[in-house]
Amino acid sequence: MLQDLFNNYVLWVALTAWLTAQLLKVLFYAIKYRTLNLERLVGAGGMPSSHTSTVCGLATAIAKMYGLSSPYFAISLVLAAIVMYDATGVRRAAGEQAKVINRLLFEQHELEETPKMLKELLGHTPLEVFGGAVLGIALGLLIPIWPMMHG
Repeated sequence: MLQDLFNNYVLWVALTAWLTAQLLKVLFYAIKYRTLNLERLVGAGGMPSSHTSTVCGLATAIAKMYGLSSPYFAISLVLAAIVMYDATGVRRAAGEQAKVINRLLFEQHELEETPKMLKELLGHTPLEVFGGAVLGIALGLLIPIWPMMHG
């Protein structure tokens, strides 16, 4: 039974897409700000969207295994659409509101440094979501369905 979990191709593609996106966030942040920020390994927001990468990898792997007409693919595609909409909509709006609230707190208390009371990096820009989608789909297409799954 545990072997079935380790041999689950769809799960491995999704996890690989998530991990790759998280590692890329650290790399891109380090290049942009010239500092290593390991919080980017688990933090929300940033390029590429790991949520999007995960669900797009999941949907692509399911399409490869079960076909585009399968109900599994339909479920994963709807899930991917919801996740991507949420990342660029609700979560991004919440992050923008957090920036305004933090700035108001800064002005109200006349502090030298802006307090980060609320997390500002919650959602994604459309480009970050697109990057996550490309990454997830590419990994889903490139990672082969290994022989042990069929034996």
